[in-house]
Amino acid sequence: MEDVIALKRGGEIVDTQTAKSGESGVELVFDNSPDSLEVIRHSAAHLMAQAIKELYPDAKFFVGPVVEEGFYYDFKTETKIGESDLKSIEKKMKELSKKGTEIEKYFISKSEALEKFSNDELKEAVLSKIPDEEVSIYKQGNFEDLCRGPHLPHTKYLKFVKLTKVAGAYLGGSEDAEMLIRIYGVAFATKEALKEHLEMLAEAEKRDHRKVGKEMGLFFFDDEIGAGLPVWLPAGGRLRAKLESLLFKAHREREYEPIRGPEILKSSLWQTSGHYQNYGENMYFTTIDEQEYGIKPMNCVGHIKVFQHSLRSYRDLPLKFFEYGVVHRHEKSGVMHGLFRVREFTQDDAHIFCRENQIKSEVIGVLEFVDKIMKSFNFDYSLEVSTKPEKAIGADEVWENATTSLKEALKENGIPFGVDEGGGAFYGPKIDIKIRDSIGRKWQCGTIQVDFNLPERFGISYTDENSNKVQPVMIHRAILGSFERFIGILTEHYAGEFPFFLAPTQVAFVPIRKEHLEYVKELGAELRKREIDFEIYDSNESLNKRIRTAEKSRVPMVVVIGDSEVSEEKVAVRDRRVREKFEWSKAEFLEKLEEKMNEVQF
Repeated sequence: MEDVIALKRGGEIVDTQTAKSGESGVELVFDNSPDSLEVIRHSAAHLMAQAIKELYPDAKFFVGPVVEEGFYYDFKTETKIGESDLKSIEKKMKELSKKGTEIEKYFISKSEALEKFSNDELKEAVLSKIPDEEVSIYKQGNFEDLCRGPHLPHTKYLKFVKLTKVAGAYLGGSEDAEMLIRIYGVAFATKEALKEHLEMLAEAEKRDHRKVGKEMGLFFFDDEIGAGLPVWLPAGGRLRAKLESLLFKAHREREYEPIRGPEILKSSLWQTSGHYQNYGENMYFTTIDEQEYGIKPMNCVGHIKVFQHSLRSYRDLPLKFFEYGVVHRHEKSGVMHGLFRVREFTQDDAHIFCRENQIKSEVIGVLEFVDKIMKSFNFDYSLEVSTKPEKAIGADEVWENATTSLKEALKENGIPFGVDEGGGAFYGPKIDIKIRDSIGRKWQCGTIQVDFNLPERFGISYTDENSNKVQPVMIHRAILGSFERFIGILTEHYAGEFPFFLAPTQVAFVPIRKEHLEYVKELGAELRKREIDFEIYDSNESLNKRIRTAEKSRVPMVVVIGDSEVSEEKVAVRDRRVREKFEWSKAEFLEKLEEKMNEVQF
């Protein structure tokens, strides 16, 4: 049997319920392309729901969408369901797929749907969010559910499916609503693609930054402190400091000026910016002297106030401000995940105030900066232009001008990009920077946003060559996105084996006996002058155990010091990154370390 995945007409995926194989202009698709996988996974979600319904007849279902890495379904049942139940659900899915059932689609009015699902409060919740007067329903065997589609024509094509985890999810994402069960899964067109993906997941589990971070002593979370609030240990502090230092130098070389805005501002400013109306549910507020204040979720308002502080001339532009800005966002408890999604984080934020005719050159300058940083960490990356979302401020014409500026900057420099319709920030379109790590996963990191709206809302201006007041363009820019998230990604990208210039501990000294300690301290003094971080493993444990401890901490260089090293002023080095041993003189050792420290230049 062929692996029929979906149908295409004119290169576009079409619903198999409205087009048939053999129809003029319609072709079968047999691949793992993003379009095909969306159809596969959409259908797989319904197959999973059908299996759950057969195993747990009292189950009621909310929604089952496709997500970037697979699919999930939210539902509830009186039965407690855990990870151990995934195998039985998956087994039932395979039985249903093998048995095979045609997938049918039909339409009814919304009022008929409300009557049909009158005893199902979850379906009523879904229907309450649908504005259309007619809704579509997909049916396979004894299971049917509201869905827009598209779906496959038959369940027999769903052969390569794997359920991955069970989680909790609030109904509709509201913490005030009831908790539902969420089961995640993946599905592919071929056995090979599924196998490859599962191998990647196994490797990702080994690299989990929460696990590696604990082993390396980088950070921790504490319930007494609060959810989503990471605490950085000394090793993690050193790692962050190195990254911050490298970026600081790179910003100054590119003529950015360091500034710092307060972390709490009057709510009137957030009302002017539009954050209060469009982002308020993600913010924290407090009252001081009967005046409401908002803790900043972004740094842009403070930077606008810095621009406003002085009279500005066209000769000053472009004016570039940057800040390691600490921000707070009210992330829901169900979506927080290690360093990837936290409530307090630090952005490598910058804003460029420029003339309209400087937009292209400034955007290209930022993209060159991005390229330098991503290549320094061995990341492949892609760019995506995100356009006006449904919830936005500003006129369509302003949005069109800003979006065109971004696209033209990319096109004129031959830089390929995708388009995410409706994915922009509420105040302007953006270029999203998506990186691919060492095991093939994609991550959303930095953004470049062109903004005509906030300068207008705050009435900022500069004086042009004719002494007229002109509104500047504001370019929002973050390359890493946040230090927390980027360090989490880096940790998994390198599996904790950070390059020498970034490693929290770069050298581990292991003296064989106490009498070798004086020479170790002498070497340490030389490293300290060169701003190279080291630790001395001189506990009463055995030599081999101390070496293993250093290696578990993923220290790039382990230096063992014994009698010959002391008498001959040399070092015995185990280079963990190249998996080789070296014997160098003291001078050679210091020279090699300096070379490694200079291996990266942003």
